[in-house]
Amino acid sequence: MPDASSGPFLDLSPDETLHVLVPSRAVADAVEALSPRVRAHRFDPADGAPVGEAAQARVLVPRGGGELSADLLAGLPRLGLVQLMSAGAEKFVGQLPEGVVLCNARGAHTPSTAEWAVTATLAAQRGIPHFTREQDAGRWSPRTEHSLVGARVLVVGAGDIGRTIGRMLAGFDVELTYVARTARKGVRSTDELPQLLPHADVVIVIVPVTPQTTGLVDAAFLAAMADDALLVNAARGVVVDSDALLAELRSGRLRAALDVTDPEPLPEGHPLWSAPGLLLTPHVAGDVPDTNDRATAAVTDQLARVLAGEPLRNVVGDY
Repeated sequence: MPDASSGPFLDLSPDETLHVLVPSRAVADAVEALSPRVRAHRFDPADGAPVGEAAQARVLVPRGGGELSADLLAGLPRLGLVQLMSAGAEKFVGQLPEGVVLCNARGAHTPSTAEWAVTATLAAQRGIPHFTREQDAGRWSPRTEHSLVGARVLVVGAGDIGRTIGRMLAGFDVELTYVARTARKGVRSTDELPQLLPHADVVIVIVPVTPQTTGLVDAAFLAAMADDALLVNAARGVVVDSDALLAELRSGRLRAALDVTDPEPLPEGHPLWSAPGLLLTPHVAGDVPDTNDRATAAVTDQLARVLAGEPLRNVVGDY
């Protein structure tokens, strides 16, 4: 996602009050502390279109990944910016009225998501899920597991989070290869995946959801992976074909660690719950105590730019 430091502006006259729709009191307090010119209005899409001064909002900060209806957006005639508190923007791309800029909170979830990817990789490689189940059963069951040290790791996604994962993995002396849609220095192209996948011990997927990445990890992708390799998905559930992955897990040929699933939340009785060789967490990679503070800081930084007449940052394009 581009960091558009020379991107578009939100036109605001010098004496204009900046009305902002926010999801919580904490965000409201933070943005109003910026300037007397900022007026925050608590907002929940379930309540329908805002009224009064709130309907004059120039900026909307949605809660989480919630969707915005066309009727709600039509009730905000002066809206110019939707500022997310998340990195993922797929629910909003192409859904906003013409002239409304979409920006994400690039970097706010980077440390925690990268930490989860490394944690899940290390735990899966060392058999921690197995040993935890044995502990619960009161069984002393030693066995030799895999190792991350010196492993050949393929990181599919060379953005901010992918690069941070790579830095965190450096201490394990891994043989690291980055893959992205476009090849560049130090990054291979996704067109090369069929040649790269058979040589990887671990494949970590951290890509945005786009038409090109939806279903990227399909039966052919998984079939190209080496026997006993580990797939780690820290992106979104729709990036992986769940049925194809289940087939590989049930055969015992591949292992996986997932923080996201398709469908999500995973319904009771879904076969992924009991799939062998799977470490599963409920979309919590970004959930650490400091994440909300970093996301709020991304919002206040953007609004400070608006007040100063500076270009908007982290503008999300049409991928």
